[in-house]
Amino acid sequence: MFFQRRCKITFIAHGATIYSEENRFSNCENYPPLNEAGYEEIDKICTFLKKRSVKNDKIYSSCGTRAVESAEIIAKLYKTDIEVIEDLKPLLCGNWNNMTLTQIIKKQPDTLEKFVNLPDEKMCENAETLTEFVTRVDETIKGIIEKNIGNRIIIVTYPDVIQAAIVSALNLPKDKIFNFFIKTGSATQISYYDKFTSLKYSGYVPIY
Repeated sequence: MFFQRRCKITFIAHGATIYSEENRFSNCENYPPLNEAGYEEIDKICTFLKKRSVKNDKIYSSCGTRAVESAEIIAKLYKTDIEVIEDLKPLLCGNWNNMTLTQIIKKQPDTLEKFVNLPDEKMCENAETLTEFVTRVDETIKGIIEKNIGNRIIIVTYPDVIQAAIVSALNLPKDKIFNFFIKTGSATQISYYDKFTSLKYSGYVPIY
């Protein structure tokens, strides 16, 4: 049926770290952990989920300390375990790993502009293109949905993974990924139906 919902996903962006505050690229899985602000953000998310009575059948998490720490805090609210999904990694940034956005703009402004506007261009050696990244995220989420038909689930992941999920859900060009700002400690909800997908809200940051 046209209006038959296949799955509702509440995406939670992991809490802040010293890297997120510096706008630093990082593919490291075991560093950095959440900082004090990050724990506060996830505490607010838990309050939001409780107040909104967000139902949940399963909690998934990206690999990486900052995502898993966030997911485990949320899992305590639902008194359940988490399942880590290896393919929900952030954009593989190659030689830009551990560089801040400011450093990249100073050193390689032309390369950064090309990367933003040309989704099939790699930003640097050993990196993913935007097209490769969005496709990877889309295929992974589709696989999760197939395992959760009729369910309401939570996925705790990276801000750029959520951006990629939104672009795929709305069938937007890959280079539109930067049109969506996803802050750490925010919530985004997407409902997946048989014939269409609906973005309920995006990048919501609880204020209480």
